[in-house]
Formats: sequence, C-alpha cells, structure tokens
Amino acid sequence: MKPLQISAHIILLLGVLLMVVPIWISFASSTHDTVTILTEGMQFNIGEHFSKNYNEVLNEKGGWSEEVTAAKMFINSFIMALGIATLKVTISAMSAYALVYYRFKLAVPIFWLIFITLLVPLEVRIFPTYKIVSDLGLTNSYTGLILPLVASATATFFFRQFYRTIPDELLESAKLDGANSWRFFIDFLVPLSKTMIAAMFIFMFVYGYSQYLWPLIMTTSEKYWTVVMGMKIIFTESYEGVALPRTAERFAYIILSMLPPVLVVVILQKWFIKGLIQTEK
Repeated sequence: MKPLQISAHIILLLGVLLMVVPIWISFASSTHDTVTILTEGMQFNIGEHFSKNYNEVLNEKGGWSEEVTAAKMFINSFIMALGIATLKVTISAMSAYALVYYRFKLAVPIFWLIFITLLVPLEVRIFPTYKIVSDLGLTNSYTGLILPLVASATATFFFRQFYRTIPDELLESAKLDGANSWRFFIDFLVPLSKTMIAAMFIFMFVYGYSQYLWPLIMTTSEKYWTVVMGMKIIFTESYEGVALPRTAERFAYIILSMLPPVLVVVILQKWFIKGLIQTEK
C-alpha cells in the first residue's frame, strides 16, 4: 500500500474515532447510576443499570403535568419528521416537474422566487406563520406542526437540476406511447428519481426531527411535545435534600433520541450514496 493511501486511511480512521468515541462514552455512561457519574466522571465501560435507566427514560412520566413520557415524545417527533420529509419531497418533486416540463414564460422567475426563499429562514417568518396557523385553529395539532414546514427551496432546486439532465427524447417517447403529463411523471420520472428522493428524504427527515423553535411555539399542550423539547425538562432527583440532575438518564435519553435518524440513514444509505455520487442519469 502506498504511503499516500496509508495516510488517507489513518485520517479516515481518526475521523471515525472522533465521531464514534463520544457516542460510545455517552452510551456507556447511560448504563451507570448518576452518583457514579457525578463522583467518578463519564464512564467508558458498560455498567449494570442499562435496563433500569432506559426503562425509566421511556416510561416514567414527567413534564409540568407529570403525564408526558419520552416514548410519547419520540412518537411525536417521528410523526412530525416523517410528515415533513414526505410532503417536502412530494411537493418539491412536483414543483420541479412543473418548472421544467411545463414550458411557460414565468417558469424561470418563479424558480428564482422559490430559490430566494432560502434567504428567509423559519426564524424570520415565525410570527406571521404562527398567526396564520393560530387563526386556522391548528395549534396543538400534528397538522400545525407539519404543514408550515413542507415547502423546500433546496429540494426543489435539486429536483429541477436532476430533471434537466433527463433527455427530451424520453418525453417524446412517452408522448408517442400515449402517456399524459401525470403518467409521465409517475411512470418515468419517479422511478428515475429514486436515488434523489432517498437523499432528499434523509435530509428532510433529519431537518424535521431536529426542529425545536417551531414546536416550542406551536404547542402549549404536553401531548405534542417533541424529543428535542424534552431534553431540557428531563429528570431531577433528590439526594439528601439536594436536587441533582439525573445524568445517566439524560445520556440514555440522548442515545435514544439519535436512533430514528440513524435508522433512516441505515435503511436508505444505498440510495442516499447513489444520489450523492451518481452523475450519469
């Protein structure tokens, strides 16, 4: 093996360790009791409190009303992320299809108008967005959590660029076979877009799952709290009259909160990688 290849492998290995070791230490620490962590520091070895800590994190009721559980928050975050990712990909693919194949005069100005919205993040428009959603009576609902976040200029841009690489002869052939616009989109473009759909779905799922500010403003009921919101309110415990953070349970909560995005990436990784490196369509 050449020295350059050895150096590259060493750098990659160091990068992997840099990412994996903190996660392992967090997981190992989550299997100990809080007193051990507070007195001896974070642990590298597995402890004896794995089932106890993780069971308490998932099933113990907490929050201001002492009624919400972490399991419910995981479900809320999964529903929110799945809804946002699915609708973002669907709407963006259809928008890009209209911009590329419906050759009307305003297609380019409309695309740039959509693209410019990248400069207007959610935080800038959050108050008017909240006012509209509130007036529609969608606060404290999954619809209110999902619907205002389903537009994506980024995904529309990538789908548009992808569709522009598809030869016009494919459209002509579809027309000769009697396919209408909808049939061309479903039977031709969607199968060709599988890698792009997978890549965009992963990005948008993680985006939806990690949302904090919007759920915080949208929800006054603990019934709709998400995983990210729950991180700040988890578990305190009293030792001899002194309130101490339940550090081990918090580490367990963090590890559990990472699982849904990781599972989505693992399941869709083949299509995701193809969507990033594929150049010939």
